[in-house]
Amino acid sequence: MGVDYYNILKVDRNATEDDLKKAYRKLAMKWHPDKNPTNKKEAEANFKQISEAYDVLSDPQKRAIYDQHGEEGLKDRPPPDSEPSGGFNPRNAEDIFAEFFGSSPFGFGSSGPGKSKRFSSDGGGAFNGFGGNENIFRTYSERGNMLKKPPPVETKLPCSLEELYSGSTRKMKISRTVIDANGRPSPETEILTIEVKPGWKKGTKITFPDKGNQQPNQQAADLVFVIDEKPHDLFKRDSNDLIVSQRVSLAEAIGGTSINLKTLDNRSLCIPVTDIVSPGYELVVANEGMPITKEPGHRGDLRIIFEVKFPTRLTSEQRAGLKRALGGGGA
Repeated sequence: MGVDYYNILKVDRNATEDDLKKAYRKLAMKWHPDKNPTNKKEAEANFKQISEAYDVLSDPQKRAIYDQHGEEGLKDRPPPDSEPSGGFNPRNAEDIFAEFFGSSPFGFGSSGPGKSKRFSSDGGGAFNGFGGNENIFRTYSERGNMLKKPPPVETKLPCSLEELYSGSTRKMKISRTVIDANGRPSPETEILTIEVKPGWKKGTKITFPDKGNQQPNQQAADLVFVIDEKPHDLFKRDSNDLIVSQRVSLAEAIGGTSINLKTLDNRSLCIPVTDIVSPGYELVVANEGMPITKEPGHRGDLRIIFEVKFPTRLTSEQRAGLKRALGGGGA
């Protein structure tokens, strides 16, 4: 049977005229090349098929021949006087589109039957009526002159330090305005998936092309999520390093101690401190910082900054003992 026009429009074989119009509106808006600059070739092919399928199934005579003999029957049938020689000649895709949407929401219109600005209908046979081997679509840069691209819409994506350490998958439900099949603004909701990579930093941007709001005669804006870092109760981030403040007593500062920490991926670290700790002393633990995105398997450092807690009161015996221990003199 060749091309299955019913399947192309996603309707059953008993589809009414209203069913066909509804299906065409939805699919033509979805696959119009001006709305799909990133997958232009696929959109062009689908848009041509959708237009041809509607042209056949919306015409009772063509539909009857197609239902009985398939696509081959259409192409082989003798043409009526009103048609050029060569059998079935599909109507111009842009003319069909303009009949539905009038002044196109994408910023172009038909120049009359057989004289559209975008498509040529000089060829014969299935699909050949859309321009044969010539470039039937304007280049993307030419279309861009017709369709203004608004500035991107940016929104913050707050992430915990744990998420930025280990990575995470975020599901974001968005609400936006799009232009519907009738050229009117319509609300739409969608769930977007964001794969947060280990080591991403504040300010990292994730762009979803054409997922922002859309206005008539404009392209949809891009939607950009910008990573924002939530404050952490224990750690602070400095590029790829993690910083933690640790308070120790004077006795621990002088006599040594161990620091027990829970990492961002929930491991337990026990870090011995053997040096004499002075106020502001910094102990560096290599490779226990944040993952380095551009260097898989590598991490920054963990930097422990010490605060020494001095006693507020000492007995005379304690003072004398400290002096003896520290070589400060005394009996």
